[in-house]
Formats: sequence, C-alpha cells, structure tokens
Amino acid sequence: MTTVVLVDDQPLIRSGIRALLEAEDDIDVVGEGGTGHDGVDLAREHRPDVVLMDVQMPGLDGIEATRRIVADDALAGTHVVMLTNYGVDEYVFSALRAGASGFVVKDTEPADLLAAVRAAVRGDALLSPGITRRLISEFVARPPDALAVAGLELLTPREREVVALVAHGLSNDEIAERMVLSPLTAKTHVSRAMTKLGARDRAQLVVLAYESGLVTPRASS
Repeated sequence: MTTVVLVDDQPLIRSGIRALLEAEDDIDVVGEGGTGHDGVDLAREHRPDVVLMDVQMPGLDGIEATRRIVADDALAGTHVVMLTNYGVDEYVFSALRAGASGFVVKDTEPADLLAAVRAAVRGDALLSPGITRRLISEFVARPPDALAVAGLELLTPREREVVALVAHGLSNDEIAERMVLSPLTAKTHVSRAMTKLGARDRAQLVVLAYESGLVTPRASS
C-alpha cells in the first residue's frame, strides 16, 4: 500500500485529488492539509511514501516545505511530487533543487497523476512534458555548474553513460537494453551514480546531468 499526504490550500482541489487517489486499491491518503507547515508536520507524523505538495501556498510555500522534508533524515523514504497550475515558471528549478521527485501540472490527466505517485515511490523522475521542455531550454542559457562538473569526475565512464540515459528519460530496463546489460546491472550502475553524486532520486540525477553539461539539449534532441 502506497501512503500519501496531500497538501493544497484549495479544499476543492484536495477533495478531487483525494477521491481520485482513494479509488485506487494500492493508494491510501493518510493526511491532508492546506499549508506548507501542514505538509511538514503531516510528513513527520505519518512518514508517507509520497507527499503531493502544492507549490504556492500562503505562509510557508511548497518549495520550502519540500526542502524541510528532504532535510529530515527520518523522512528519507518520503518523496515529494509538486503540484502547480503553471506548466512553465521559475518554480520548476527551485522545486527540483529543493529535492522534489516530480512536478505535475494540476490539469494533467488523472492517469498521469496516478503514474506520478507510483513513479515517485519507485524513485523515478516524473515531469510533465511541457515542464521537461522548459527545463531543457533553460539549461541552454546556463554555463555548466562547477560543482556538478566536479561530481562527474567521481563516476566511471559507464556510470556517466548511465546518468546520461537517465536524463533522457530511460527506465532501468531501457538502459539495460540500450547498453546490453542485465536489468540488475543497470540498476546497480544507477544506484552507484546516485550515491556518488549525493542524489536523492532520479530527478536529481536529471538535474545534475544538465547542470554539469553531461547532457545538452542538442544531444537530447
């Protein structure tokens, strides 16, 4: 059973998402709130698998709430998926750097929202297509980050190749097929790269791949 905490300052939005989630046999909404403070408190109380967190809320916003959840060692198994009304805005980068595992617009299809919850539990990155395009286009104008570049030096050539494929959106099985490896070996390479780079999940690997220049928009087109 996947446990979820739902945080949004609009009660109507919360009730709709809650109804969608609880219609699934494998998902249980264990708490809901309307502020970032609620999100942090509920996460600490229930230690859910996933927190669905609105970005913009009065008081403590979703980004700072996410940062606090990610910084709490007791919540290492909790993944935050951000919810927003806006597909392209400055919040994308702040949320991902704060440690969000995914970013979904509220007008997405119900099946895609459910997929985001399940992907987060698996440790997979999930971004709406429009957000992914925005993410890529923003990195065009940015020089490689020195710390991210230095981090790549910790990786073996095979691990760098794996991180690049993760940034292209490939699953472990797809990476295994592309590199002619067993799925277990591909998963091991991904895990080792995450450990070496201090990445919480695959979403963080994607950010690091672009920040370091390992993957460029031209190479991913």
